[in-house]
Amino acid sequence: MTDGPGMNLMEATVASIHAAYKNGSLTARRLVEFYLDRIERFDRSGPMINSVISINPLVLEQADELDRSYRASGPIGPLHGIPVIMKDQGDVKEMPTTMGSVMFKDHMPERDSFAVAKLRKAGALFLGKATLGELGAGDTHGSLFGSTRNVYDLLRTAGGSSGGSGAAVSANFCAVAIGQEGFASIRRPSIWNGIAGMRPTAGLVSRTGVYAGWPSIIGSLGPMARQVEDLAAFLDCMVGYDPEDPVTALGADKPPPSYSAMLDKNSLKGARIGILRESIGFRAEPDSADFAKVTEVFDRAVAELRGLGAVIVDPIIIPDLKKLLATRARSETDDLESFANYVKGSANAPFKTKEEALASPLFNQIFPGARRRWEMKDTQEQHYAYLRARDQLMMNLHRVMADHQLDAIVHKAVEHQPTLISEGIAPPFKDQMGAPHLNTFLTFVPSVVVPAGFTTDNLPAGITFLGRPYEDGRMLSYAYAYEQGTHHRRVPDTVI
Repeated sequence: MTDGPGMNLMEATVASIHAAYKNGSLTARRLVEFYLDRIERFDRSGPMINSVISINPLVLEQADELDRSYRASGPIGPLHGIPVIMKDQGDVKEMPTTMGSVMFKDHMPERDSFAVAKLRKAGALFLGKATLGELGAGDTHGSLFGSTRNVYDLLRTAGGSSGGSGAAVSANFCAVAIGQEGFASIRRPSIWNGIAGMRPTAGLVSRTGVYAGWPSIIGSLGPMARQVEDLAAFLDCMVGYDPEDPVTALGADKPPPSYSAMLDKNSLKGARIGILRESIGFRAEPDSADFAKVTEVFDRAVAELRGLGAVIVDPIIIPDLKKLLATRARSETDDLESFANYVKGSANAPFKTKEEALASPLFNQIFPGARRRWEMKDTQEQHYAYLRARDQLMMNLHRVMADHQLDAIVHKAVEHQPTLISEGIAPPFKDQMGAPHLNTFLTFVPSVVVPAGFTTDNLPAGITFLGRPYEDGRMLSYAYAYEQGTHHRRVPDTVI
């Protein structure tokens, strides 16, 4: 599909879009119309991917304004006219923030989240909001919209909780999407939908105006894109200190002048990469045929890394890894305060406290998985044990990297293939199967996932580059080098 002389809008990147704006073969309005048409044809009809929960009613007017500005004085910023879809967990003033739930169906915060405001200042266009695991939990099922389909197999889940964002990017309904991750909520749906994604180190990107933020430090906002270069372009415009999200004080002096400038397709040459083979996926079944199919792709990826010049240390062993990960627990106090902090910034919050939301008759209508997570309570003793384990695991990780002089660790992005929707919405309620959560347990390490090919069932699999705190740029560069050396990304047949 083309729009204008020589401009192929399928798989368009920030760079290719800007080149077309510059040579006059494309306008922001025509690009938005292209994506809106695809949403109508493939998301709301045809295969009915069901990844977009709402459309910005002003997006065409905003595109026209950007086009007028461009003609008058050039781009307003590095993301001028780039259409973005936001996970419906973060506020964009023109649209409701529903979190995919009947509980928040009419919730209009009437504000931009901090990160959205930064991206707008850079010129981004917010096209719509994406479906998600209800209330930001689990694979992408919700009482307000149903289930989002995997773009490579319509019977399977898109993953979650940022499943709508992953499916929308892979289906070419937008240029880039924004996800949020507290477990594996960016990385799993990215790989299960055959795209790249990243969870930045905690403290780089503010969560103000996003559900599940401060005082919790687990959740992170991050970009999801078809190409690693677009992850870097968006991260450049998302990072920054925000006094209302105090964890960003820790990352205030960490960003380089440009993450994009750090990308080097030769960066794997001589890099020492440790291969983590121990299974750490949520409810993973290492003896299953499904697990073996992903392992086969992973083994090929390790060989590809070696072929691209990496020095492979295979395997590495992180002491007590599973034992420490098993202590993961939540702070009820943080959860309650986080909820209150989010809704107090909203113009029309339906509930003032989490306790009030739990007491609502609507609570019984939400998806069972989301209901279980909201009702889950860990003790103070469990949370204390988790905090101690988190410190110990961070030390163990750093010692392994120092002992082997590693530049990065690589592990499976997800240890299983996408599960069937039918098994996620009814017993046995399969959810998040095979999702590694090492990085979100440690919080202050970055992870970037990139496609590594397809299983024998023609389903995407991928690898994760994980590094030391605030080495996001280095992980992006390694992922970029692997991507450019292998080109595993494939447009899904369901949306062509």
